[in-house]
Amino acid sequence: NGLEPIIHIGKEGITPALLKQADDALTARELIKGTVLKNCDYTAREALNMLCEQLGAEGIQAIGRRFTLYRKMPEEEI
Repeated sequence: NGLEPIIHIGKEGITPALLKQADDALTARELIKGTVLKNCDYTAREALNMLCEQLGAEGIQAIGRRFTLYRKMPEEEI
């Protein structure tokens, strides 16, 4: 897909700040792409699974060092 990665996981791994950034991005966009940097101990699949579990999201794909997450936007209350 043509999305640019907005989440970058480095040597610190998945931090509370990264979780907040991913949560905010999913709330605004529903679909985001991320990258696992070379100095990270996780594979893209491992990072994707951890993020999905902690954010209540679904993993769409993990290819190479990139992954894609989806979470449906909350319904607007009337």
